[in-house]
Amino acid sequence: MTLSRTNALAALWGLAEATLFFIVPDVLLSWIALRSLKRAMWACLWALLGALVGGALIWYVGLVNADPLREVFTSIPAINEGMLSDVRDQLQNSGLVALFIGPLVGTPYKLYALEAAQLGYGLFVFLLVSIPARLMRFVIVTIVSAAACRALNRFVGVRTLQLLHVSVWVAFYSWYFYVMSSSG
Repeated sequence: MTLSRTNALAALWGLAEATLFFIVPDVLLSWIALRSLKRAMWACLWALLGALVGGALIWYVGLVNADPLREVFTSIPAINEGMLSDVRDQLQNSGLVALFIGPLVGTPYKLYALEAAQLGYGLFVFLLVSIPARLMRFVIVTIVSAAACRALNRFVGVRTLQLLHVSVWVAFYSWYFYVMSSSG
């Protein structure tokens, strides 16, 4: 995969996850980091760009007519009305600092975009705060993945690292969907 394809895929994944897709770009970013931290860091920026475009789209739809989108979101795995309500409360109580809470507790960015528009947060300010809020997790996951790869690379080959990568993400999402569906 060339650098431009990698970046395009990262941007597309960032856009998709910020709108309707339910698997975070971190899966791709950590995969890229198995071979090249530099390429993965560039991909982080492209995933951020895609996420910002997606966030802007969701913000706009939320401003115009949020109810149909709320219904769509609650049909996405691991999202329920309680989560939407929690996001609304976080934004009301903490302002846009709440965007930094989502990545820590597994709440999708798209919900913050929707509710921020409904609560009257301007698009420019929302996107400005989104930059460090989204990029922080992308970079941390990427750096941790690259470091783990370097540490394990002494003992196992690339194929084993790739298998481990897939196994870790499958285990994570199995746990995540189980926990999130139980809390709804």
